[in-house]
Amino acid sequence: MWCRAVVFFAVVAGGALLDCDGGRHRARSSDTTARDDPEAADPQASVARAGWPALRAARPAELCVTSGAIRPVDWWGFAVDHPMTRAVLTAMTTPAAALRFRYDGPTADSAPLDSGELRRQIGLKLRSQDGCNVVYVMWTIEPSPRLWVTVKQNPGKQAYAECGANGYRNIKPHRSAPVPALTDGGWHVLRADLRGTALEVVVDGILAWEGSLDQSVLSFDGPVGLRTDNGRFTVEFYASATPGAAPPPSPGSLPARCASAEGD
Repeated sequence: MWCRAVVFFAVVAGGALLDCDGGRHRARSSDTTARDDPEAADPQASVARAGWPALRAARPAELCVTSGAIRPVDWWGFAVDHPMTRAVLTAMTTPAAALRFRYDGPTADSAPLDSGELRRQIGLKLRSQDGCNVVYVMWTIEPSPRLWVTVKQNPGKQAYAECGANGYRNIKPHRSAPVPALTDGGWHVLRADLRGTALEVVVDGILAWEGSLDQSVLSFDGPVGLRTDNGRFTVEFYASATPGAAPPPSPGSLPARCASAEGD
């Protein structure tokens, strides 16, 4: 009964839903046609997790792109080909999100990190309050395949001009598994679920990272989002099927308007 209710929500909302059995329910409208996607039923490509909240595909219009650009390719999918793209959902949800994506190769231009390192990567943003306070779950393609969980925290600061590249710390997992190397043309899924300070990350259906963040991450809050660096991707972004289920946002945790901002 619960699953049917969630499916009904997704259809009414006009989105796509990954249900409890891993199947995809696509709502079609009179002016859009979902693309033919034979890989959608592949269990390894499913965003759903048994016993975990269902996630809904967010339309490109539901994302606030603060850096770079996204280009819609169908009703809820989009392409990224900018060397630095950052976006957050325009609604508060629980801190659980997923990307179903295909790596399409390097971008034409490159943008090294502030450290000078050139990374090609894609990942999720959780509790993304602003450019100075955010939790990252990043899947690095180059220089080597690796999963990073990183907290960027700068109390009292909001804009990148105030904090720059300060406040980053990488979190060690309690247990982890290696992630596959990404090659052009293959579809993959990255999902992260944050409950309090407990974080689990699933890659292509396999638990790849499990651990705890420290209590200080509860001092800031914000929507979920995504980040890419120096890679071209075709992406579907998934967030909670129940917007507003998260605790009331703290002041400033949602963008008052969608505006460009220097990269985080």
